[in-house]
Order: sequence, then structure tokens, then C-alpha cells
Amino acid sequence: MAPTLLELAHWSTWAVCAVIKLPQLAAVLAAGSARGVSTSSLLLELAGFLVFLRYQIYYGYPLQTYLEYPIIIAQDVILLLFILHFNGNKKRALFYGVIFWGGWYMITLRKWIIDLALNLCTFISAASKLAQLRCLWQTKDSGQVSALTWSMSAYTCASKRWAACKDIYNHNDYE
Repeated sequence: MAPTLLELAHWSTWAVCAVIKLPQLAAVLAAGSARGVSTSSLLLELAGFLVFLRYQIYYGYPLQTYLEYPIIIAQDVILLLFILHFNGNKKRALFYGVIFWGGWYMITLRKWIIDLALNLCTFISAASKLAQLRCLWQTKDSGQVSALTWSMSAYTCASKRWAACKDIYNHNDYE
């Protein structure tokens, strides 16, 4: 029973992550505006996801532990391009691309750098959410922010934590 439920948690997380940013993308495209969507928040989120993905690859973790991250990163990049387009900042895309590409390689120059970067991921994630909330507060308008995307994000976060706890518990039973 437990392995089936655990597999369901993994598969449902991957399925949700495959479409997690689509409601947000659809809202921005339909409105032709990125009002209410924080560029800073998205950049922080993207940085956190890239650090986590790089850490997983660096230490050789199994693909199933981070499979959703390349999918979410691709969706975040597309969303970032639309936000930059609608905000009239298309030229910044190259700058951000260079920064992220350079960071991708620099965080693995030394083991302690990638370890520190991963430890900062929780802070980066929280800062991302706070940046979005600040944007909402300043604009006094949720604009194109998708409640469905935020709900899907909350689900995947909870299911990943539950699955990780179950994996640890099951692993300890076999030792």
C-alpha cells in the first residue's frame, strides 16, 4: 500500500510540475500584460531552482529526485521572456541569461560553494515569495498572478516533502 501511495505522490508531482506555470503563462498572454507579476520574484525562483538542479546533478542523485526541475525551469524561462516582453525590457533577457549561465558553472568551482548555495535555497525561495507579495502590495492589483499556479505549487511542495519523509522512513526500515 505505502509504495503505491508513494509512487502516486511522485507521479502526481511530476504531472503537476509539467503544467505548473501554464495557468500563469495563459493569464499573461491573454491579458497581454505582466501587471502584478514580479520579475524579481521570478528571477529568485529561477535562481533557486537552478541551484537545486545543479546540486542534484553535481552529487549524482537519481533523476527521479529532480526530474521536475528542468521542466519548471523551462516554463519559468518562457514566463520570464513574456514578462520582459510585456514590460518592454527584452534586452535584459541576454543579461539574465549570461548571469544564470555563468552562475551555473561558478557554483561548482568548489564543493563548499555549491553546498552553501543549496543551504541558501530556502532563503531564496522565501525571498521569491516575499518579492511577489511586495509586488502585489505595491500595485494593489493581483493583475495576471495565477491562483491556480500558486495552488499547484503548494501541492507539489507538500507532496515532495511527504514523499521525502516516506522515502527516509522506508529507507531506515531496511537498514
